[in-house]
Amino acid sequence: MDNQIFGYPSFDADGVKVLTRMGPEGPCSNMLQDITVYRMCPGESRSFSFPEKEVALLLIRGSVTYEWEGQERAVCRQDFFKEGAYCLHVCRGTSVTVRAAEETELLVQSTTNPRTFESVFYTPENSTEATFGQGQFEGKAQRTVRTFFDYSNAPYSNLVMGEILIPQGGWSSYPPHQHPQPEVYYYRFEKPQGFGACFIGEDVCTIRDGSFAAIPGGKCHPQVNAPGYPMYYVWMIRHFDNAPWKDRIFDPAHTWLLDEA
Repeated sequence: MDNQIFGYPSFDADGVKVLTRMGPEGPCSNMLQDITVYRMCPGESRSFSFPEKEVALLLIRGSVTYEWEGQERAVCRQDFFKEGAYCLHVCRGTSVTVRAAEETELLVQSTTNPRTFESVFYTPENSTEATFGQGQFEGKAQRTVRTFFDYSNAPYSNLVMGEILIPQGGWSSYPPHQHPQPEVYYYRFEKPQGFGACFIGEDVCTIRDGSFAAIPGGKCHPQVNAPGYPMYYVWMIRHFDNAPWKDRIFDPAHTWLLDEA
């Protein structure tokens, strides 16, 4: 399939929503990672184990029990705006089972990684959360960034995962910036009619609840959401081999905005 820059997938009859796939036949293979969202019913369980891929399993909303390597952790999250997240990150060959106690939305990100590492269960207590932009641009670019793991705390990983919260009528990924590594955003709104706009280079796409952006490396990608509709999205980057993502590269045309801090 073509490597489109935006998608509006639906859950299939089995509660599976595919965003990206690594193989040549998969959607958005240039993202270099597999990303799938699962809708789980009460009492349903799903098991995951990939011999060549590390995996991150993020609870977007619901109540589940994670089981891995003889460990078990029951967690609940009803509001992705107000409550911190739970994310299990494991290396290749590690078996994980997730059991849902109520209707649940689970996002699973994976990519090839020959390294082995100890599993980490990220919670609101051991994840970072910071709010930026309160004093910039009349507050129009305020955003709260949650980071579970990136190169700074997981240099053994080939992935980055976190969440971003944008108040109503705000901008994020701002000032406009880019980086060589591909990035995926998965969007949710509290109200399904929420909407916004995603700028990827010279293209503009409509953000809707459950949509995703597949941002090629080197493309600036600011985002904006409509008044009345706060926006949440998961941000996911795939490091390049020997060139991990560490920072943003601001568009020179807009670097003067950095002086507005």
